[in-house]
Parts: sequence; C-alpha cells; structure tokens
Amino acid sequence: MSTAVDRRVGRSRTAILSAATTVFLRDGYDGANVDDIAREAGVAKRTVYNVFENKEALFREAISMSIEIAERFSAELATEAGGLQNASQDLPRIARRLAAAVLRGPVLPLRRLLVSEARRFPDLAREYRSRAPEAVLRALSRALQELADSNQLRLDNAGLAAEHFAFLIMGADMDRGMFGAATASETRVRERADAGAAAFLRAYLR
Repeated sequence: MSTAVDRRVGRSRTAILSAATTVFLRDGYDGANVDDIAREAGVAKRTVYNVFENKEALFREAISMSIEIAERFSAELATEAGGLQNASQDLPRIARRLAAAVLRGPVLPLRRLLVSEARRFPDLAREYRSRAPEAVLRALSRALQELADSNQLRLDNAGLAAEHFAFLIMGADMDRGMFGAATASETRVRERADAGAAAFLRAYLR
C-alpha cells in the first residue's frame, strides 16, 4: 500500500471514529446506524465497512478512543494534584477544573452510554471506570494525604475524603446529568464547585 493510500485510510479512520463517537453518544448503541455515522464523517457507507468490520467493532474502537482521552485528563489532573501546596488556595482551583471537565464536557454522555450498555459491553464499562473516575479518585486521595502529612488537613481516610470532595463539588449535578438533565451552566458549575470546596475545607482543614 502506498504512502498516499495509507494517509487516506488514516484520514478516513479518524473521521469515522470522530463521527461514530458523536453519533453513539447522541443516539446510543441501538439508536445509531452506520448510515448516520457515514454521513457525519462525510464518507460513503462502504468506506466505513472497509475500515471497520461491523458496528460493534466500530463502537468498541470509538469508546476506547474516548476512554484514552478521559485517561489523559485523569493523568493531567493527577500531575496537577501532586503539586498541591496550599489546601485553602489549591483545592478550590482543582475543584473548578474537575467539575467543569466532568459536567460540561463529554464525560456525562460517555457515562450514560456506558451505563446503558454495561450488560452488552461490561469490559468497556470496567475499563472506563478504572482508567478515568477511579484514577481521578486515586490521584485526589494521594494529594489529600500529602496535605494531611504537611499538617494542613485532618484525615482518617484519604480515600473517603477524596470521595467527599468529589461529591461535594459536583455529585448532585452529575447525578442529574446521568438522568439526562440539561448541561449545567458554566456559572452554576463554578459556583457549586466553590461551595463544595469551601464545605470540604470547613470539614477537613486544620
């Protein structure tokens, strides 16, 4: 295969995966069809089947790509959380970033899709949970423990404190979003994150 053909196939694959992600997140697995995906990608239906064996293979690849994106964010957050030095200043900043990423990005649609398809694709649901939300909680737990070790926080259980932090800053709106509520506004997300971080600090700050 020539380099030019390789590039065309690569461009088609990227376009198809992007389109498939959009359509699956919008319509679900059963509601999505290859015609819609091809139209969204701007390619012929036969091109989709030339690149992907079937709808299930396309779904798995699209979700795996979304999981990789979520994992990259988790890694970035872990790096940022690892540099926390001042609980009162740094935790509200982390709260805003995490809440905005979860509540105003593609995370909620991805979660809704994976929950709805957990019986059909249990491996994807487990993989997402381990590589994204659980990874974030692990990073938060380590960061909170480091703040406790520097005598800034009172902690008995860093893992539980991380769960408290996450729920306080976004838990209620995340729950609403899982049931299809409209995306929370930027102002609401910021205000709830600030209030949640303040409540957490009142409970845990030395």
